[in-house]
Amino acid sequence: MSTSAHAQRPGVPYIIVDQFGYLPNLEKVAVIKDPQIGFDERRAHVPGKRYVVINKQSGQTVFTGSPTQWKNGQVDENSGDRVWHFDFSAVTASGQYVVRDLDRGVESYGFEIAPDVYTPVLKAAFKTMYLQRAGFEKTARYAGPWADKASHLGKGQDPQARLFNRMKDRSTERDLRGGWYDAGDYNKYTSWTANYVTWLLGAYLENPTVWTDDFGIPESGNGTPDILDEVKWGLDWLERMQNEDGAMLSVMSLAEGSPPSKSKGPSRYGPPNSSATVTSAGAFAIAARVYGGEDGKRYAARADKAWQWFEANPNVKFYNNDPRSNSEGLAAGQQEVEADRLAKKILISAIQMKAMRGDGYFDKVIQEVYDEIDPMQSNTPDGFEGMMAYDLLFHARQANTPPKFAARIKRDYEAKILNAYNGWPKIRSNEDAYRSYVDGYWWGSNSTKSRRGMVYTQAIAADLGSQSKTDYLNAASGYLHYIHGVNPLNKVYLSNMGGYGAENSVTEFYHAWFKDGTKWDKVGVSKIGPAPGFLVGGPNDSYSRDDCCDTVCGGYGAKMCKIPAKIPPSGQPPTKSYADFNEGWPINSWEVTENSNSYQIAYLRLLSKFAR
Repeated sequence: MSTSAHAQRPGVPYIIVDQFGYLPNLEKVAVIKDPQIGFDERRAHVPGKRYVVINKQSGQTVFTGSPTQWKNGQVDENSGDRVWHFDFSAVTASGQYVVRDLDRGVESYGFEIAPDVYTPVLKAAFKTMYLQRAGFEKTARYAGPWADKASHLGKGQDPQARLFNRMKDRSTERDLRGGWYDAGDYNKYTSWTANYVTWLLGAYLENPTVWTDDFGIPESGNGTPDILDEVKWGLDWLERMQNEDGAMLSVMSLAEGSPPSKSKGPSRYGPPNSSATVTSAGAFAIAARVYGGEDGKRYAARADKAWQWFEANPNVKFYNNDPRSNSEGLAAGQQEVEADRLAKKILISAIQMKAMRGDGYFDKVIQEVYDEIDPMQSNTPDGFEGMMAYDLLFHARQANTPPKFAARIKRDYEAKILNAYNGWPKIRSNEDAYRSYVDGYWWGSNSTKSRRGMVYTQAIAADLGSQSKTDYLNAASGYLHYIHGVNPLNKVYLSNMGGYGAENSVTEFYHAWFKDGTKWDKVGVSKIGPAPGFLVGGPNDSYSRDDCCDTVCGGYGAKMCKIPAKIPPSGQPPTKSYADFNEGWPINSWEVTENSNSYQIAYLRLLSKFAR
């Protein structure tokens, strides 16, 4: 470490960069922070006027400049920081670098500039899907210290799962092994898995060359891109969840243990519902196009059956873990949706059905739903169906889409999303101090960041907007840099990425495998620490401990509630409402640090546009 680095006060550097690095021909802007509000407000800092970029291998200065104050010294309300920007985009040569303030004797974390700087990160982040496989042995060859036997294959578990309210009835027994743990728990949700299939295959179709056959999973080297092998694991489970009549079982509730193979409780499933069935129709439809051959024919038949069942049964509801369906304790997240979100699911699946079948009937469905819900809204990328606008852009690009409707989709996207108040105008005016504007920081904010970045990569794919491709790539890269450390905490929001160049990545997060007190608990403290590459939910300024901490929590809860509330994430500006912690109830760290396949895939889809 250099002498200048020793001059820094305790804590993360004041000079904040993407800890993995930058692409040679895109913008490179370091953020310098002067904390004014929040847990770090006593670390006030005023930058010097002489900044340099130093090649770490040669020790040579390759660029000299001065930082520019953001908004004339205004304190950013999202972070509580006064901020400066140091633009070193002129540095394009591949190498390892650091940014240094010559006047104050402080420097950034190191970073790399290279055309393939994000490729190792993509591989690490993608491999988390392999680690999330249920019922699949993770050997040391592929999983290293996170090796584990196949989970949930014992008596009464996934191969012998039973209907949740008829657990003693052997006639309800189904082989429902496979699929992915959905998040930090081990439950599996049909509708959400169908989304993951659709999103991953969308990422593949948008940039197939980056999805190679060497991502380090058991199927690597078999001649098929690893992303298609991984998606097939999800598809195999969806096939098992489909009834003969085309209906899709809604959800599975799995026991928890650490590691997953220690999970001993029974597996239970919920009955079919309309929302899971129509969502799965779209997933099978896109799979039919991508895989082709005999697999494609089978997926196409399943898509048709699912769609037909849905049309005959459009209002079948099942609320898991909910007194409305007498299903308390069945899984965790609520997979059922109300009318507005169901309409969005119909729209998304109809787009994939049209692409598969070419049937003009689906054009009618798509246009009717489009008129009903007006899906192109400024907040569309922020919602549960946040990829919907991008599915519509795909539909607009298809040769057999009615030209007038295709043009309408593109106009609406430009006017209501790309150029909406929270779109390009915020980028153009440099509205966000950390260069990745979003409307707010709620549960899963890192996923919102990824989907907001895609607003610009999808505009490129659809050849929309008045700005250049480079302008839009720079805008999108700001959201990527945020996840990679360009945020007020200088935190890479991926787990355990020290081996990939990150000096300050997530050390612990909420996951039943890597739970508090296990050998996988925390990087640098427990024996192993959590696996690399998991994207956590991120800052959440609505986080709070369970309400019982304000009244009466029994037993273990009472003991935990005596511990003072964590600051952060409590009582902080929005983007500082984060900390690495993994305690469960009643501390409820899942509101901040839990992973989710939905977060992960949104990030992968954005990242894949910058990898090679």
